[in-house]
Amino acid sequence: MLFRVTAPAALKELDATWFDRNLTFRFAPDCNCWYGVGGVELNAKPGKYPLRLHCKLQDGSSVAPTLEVNVTEKNYPSTAVNGVPGKYVQPPPEVAARIAEESALKKQVFSHFEPESLWSGNFDAPVDSTVTAIFGSARVFNKTKKTVHEGTDFRAAIGTPVHATNGGTVVLARNLYFEGNCVMLDHGDGLLTLYMHLSKFDVKEGESVQGGRLLGLSGNTGRVNGPHLHFAARWQGMYLDPETLFGLRPPPR
Repeated sequence: MLFRVTAPAALKELDATWFDRNLTFRFAPDCNCWYGVGGVELNAKPGKYPLRLHCKLQDGSSVAPTLEVNVTEKNYPSTAVNGVPGKYVQPPPEVAARIAEESALKKQVFSHFEPESLWSGNFDAPVDSTVTAIFGSARVFNKTKKTVHEGTDFRAAIGTPVHATNGGTVVLARNLYFEGNCVMLDHGDGLLTLYMHLSKFDVKEGESVQGGRLLGLSGNTGRVNGPHLHFAARWQGMYLDPETLFGLRPPPR
């Protein structure tokens, strides 16, 4: 979600605590307001949650008001996914070491939060296509393995161009067992986006990209039952509904 705070001219710096995570605000002169991006955990119960502001004023003093933000309930469906190769539902022993190594790698990537904002303006969909599976749905693979869908699936034939949803740094671009060919972008402010099951890469790790940059081509690598793009978003350790990014309307920088 996008937080927008209107504050007096005496305010010099603003950050906040939200779900026990630090939320950084930036100032937008056009609206004379401060704004920042934060998220809500999938298993959070509906209700009012505190947004604890930390305000540093021009005279060196500080104040810490608390605002209440209402979080509403959302129901998610259950879906069956059949036709996935068995080695991705019940991985054989010979790939256990690879899976463990990749799990450690992802944990390392997810633990790093770029403090500076690398994104600007609106977030756009990574492909010009329709959504085939939404975030948060309970999934059953081949009638056995149960998971929660932590992203949004887009219909995408093999070779469909996949673009960066906003500016950021490529922190991962490699083949993973479950995700297939995967690109991860760090947008700053603790926000990451992930693009999975690609057939081809067009970026390298460490590269800075602008929104709309070609990241690669869609495919059917990893744990899939057919070609598509799995797009995910994380904010400071929690998966978010990535479609909410497309509805944000941040003021101009």
